[in-house]
Amino acid sequence: MLEHIPGEHVRKSLLLSINILYASIASAQLSVHWEELTAADFKVAITRAQGTCLLPFGIMEKHGPHLPLGNDLLNVRYVALNAAQQEYAIVFPEYYFGQIFEAKHEPGTVAYSRPLQLQLLQETTDEMARNGCKKIIIVNGHGGNNSLLPYFAQTQLDTPHDYVVYTLGIMRSGQGEPKHKSNPATDMHAGESETSVSMIARPDLVHLDRAPQESGADQARLSALPEGLYTGIWWYARFPNHYAGEGAAASRELGEFEARTWITGVVRAIRAVKADAESLRLQNEFYDRSKHPLDTPQ
Repeated sequence: MLEHIPGEHVRKSLLLSINILYASIASAQLSVHWEELTAADFKVAITRAQGTCLLPFGIMEKHGPHLPLGNDLLNVRYVALNAAQQEYAIVFPEYYFGQIFEAKHEPGTVAYSRPLQLQLLQETTDEMARNGCKKIIIVNGHGGNNSLLPYFAQTQLDTPHDYVVYTLGIMRSGQGEPKHKSNPATDMHAGESETSVSMIARPDLVHLDRAPQESGADQARLSALPEGLYTGIWWYARFPNHYAGEGAAASRELGEFEARTWITGVVRAIRAVKADAESLRLQNEFYDRSKHPLDTPQ
């Protein structure tokens, strides 16, 4: 009977095969939610994600009379989580510490100070990178961050970092999109498009019957100013109700198209970032050359 007992090297080989199998199964079942991973699973997840992490970026602000205060955050997280499940990446927890001074007159708005916004975002990306996220995609879900996030990305050149920050805007429109019922020119905030996506991401929080209770029409109170001349009060001047468009015109058909288009765009970005080795190389080259600008050939 002894001849049927496997040798020590065979036993170790079998155990190794079993461990590899279990690791493979565990990897396939890894959550994309940062906060749901155990410490051990996080190490596996970082490897599987190739160091690529998503930071969905929303805000707390009024969204007309019919959508929740955290609508931008809810929608962008829905998109990011679905994209990460198609092309694995780790998704950072809820982040709503952006720019929203223009809505401070509305109930429920949380507007952090200018220095805190930048400091908190910098420390967040630094901590993400310290934990292995060397490629961070900030997925924006709020139009009021359209200037803040590119500026933040530019400020990464001020101090050397061993990681790269990428920013990605809202990508809902595309070829074959269903015809809109409202005016696209003013469909900007809690209107037909955004409400349609919300009907897919969180239909339980959409109160479509309340959408006509307030006007989302452009008040055009600064129309005398020439095009190209900017002032921070522009949004309040045009949309004092913090509502731009016609939310009642929303439809699940439009929402499904725009959500799918946005998710596809994020998936494409994740794949491109995973394949990108040039950005970090150029960033390091820049840091090195910026120490001695007089040595830069002219």
